[in-house]
Amino acid sequence: MEYLYHILILISMYGILALAQNLVMGTTGLLTIAGAAFYGIGAYTAAILATKFGFNIFSTLFIAPLAAGLIALMVGESFARFRDDYFMLATLGFLMIFNTVARNWEDFTGGSYGIAGIPKPHIFGFVFDTPLSFMWLSLVIIMIVTTITYFISRSSFGRVLNAIREDEDALSVFGYKTSTYKLLVFAIGAALSSLSGVLFASYLTFIDSNLFTVNESILLWAMVILGGLAKNRGALLGALLLIVIPEGLRFIGFPVEFAALLRQCMYGLLLVFLMLYRPKGILGTYKL
Repeated sequence: MEYLYHILILISMYGILALAQNLVMGTTGLLTIAGAAFYGIGAYTAAILATKFGFNIFSTLFIAPLAAGLIALMVGESFARFRDDYFMLATLGFLMIFNTVARNWEDFTGGSYGIAGIPKPHIFGFVFDTPLSFMWLSLVIIMIVTTITYFISRSSFGRVLNAIREDEDALSVFGYKTSTYKLLVFAIGAALSSLSGVLFASYLTFIDSNLFTVNESILLWAMVILGGLAKNRGALLGALLLIVIPEGLRFIGFPVEFAALLRQCMYGLLLVFLMLYRPKGILGTYKL
């Protein structure tokens, strides 16, 4: 049963990341690779505050989104005027800068050695130190994030984001300052992504810079595209499939020396067939 709890925790954490990525990329049409950076910012904020300053992980669930959101506002101020490939390259540059800082600022981030001994969350004397209790905590947080993204997508703000995705120039003609909306959704996505980082740091009790690379951002892209762009259900479905399928392939019995490679090949083939025959994703209505 503990293995099942572990899988549900992973689905919850990556589901949060996929929902945040979908809000920025699917709903608004912003091609961002910065998801792993804000994921890492949340993890490092929780780890540093908990291990160096004695903060409860629960309090970092509020502090980390504020930190990630503020950083996103600062860097996004210069990104908001970019579009399409230029925006993507700018966010890639930010991810590379974050990873370089995390790898070299040894006094705070531990450098290449990372940060170990991150405590589990606790509240009113109850410690979430078992897979079952941590699973419930993760499920509660993903329900909160799902509710937030649902109301954003159904609000007037969400309709403006959809319009930016469809035709930003036409929207500007009607007096909307699209750069402001892009900046706000970029910050919201960053804040939501950081929640997953806090959970990840506390669950694993160890982090280092190698956990927050461009490969993680590509995985988030795959989740959102697989499930279906601009659909919260699609983002959750993509996270579910791309966590469960590789785990399921563990039990097929591949030779140890080829197991990881064969799993990656099967995973890649799944995405290729999907792009050929269902480019909108499983539940999507919008094609990237």
